[in-house]
Amino acid sequence: MLITSMLPLLSRYSLTLDLSAGPDAVTVTIVPRKAAGSKHDLDGGETRPISFTGTAAEIDAELEKGADGALGQLIAARKSLADQIAEQRDTAEKAKTLSAAKTKPAAKTAAKPTEQPKAAEKPTVPADSYTPPPGPLSAPGEPASLW
Repeated sequence: MLITSMLPLLSRYSLTLDLSAGPDAVTVTIVPRKAAGSKHDLDGGETRPISFTGTAAEIDAELEKGADGALGQLIAARKSLADQIAEQRDTAEKAKTLSAAKTKPAAKTAAKPTEQPKAAEKPTVPADSYTPPPGPLSAPGEPASLW
């Protein structure tokens, strides 16, 4: 039953099992690794060990539940998360490619030489049209103070 319940994991990962028995309980630790020849890049969350502790009867009963048991639900959740991560990476890569494609034509047009505008005369401002802003402490002939 142990191997049957791990088949969904084995389709995506290579697994290392560690079984240890204490006076009252058994601990099963499963460590997922990248399967040989797998094109799937593992995320850090996918390679975290899965550990169960209980009596031998409790662990057997949980593993007999298959996909409805704790291990099956954890496998399904990790697979779902891994698929979501892969989908987000693909979406980000497509967005990056699309963004790069949109900026290339703009860069090409910016590189073309443009005509220089003819030198325009500076606008003239009549000398009497400028009045300095009133300063609360400035006296005539002194610059306005900011303090």
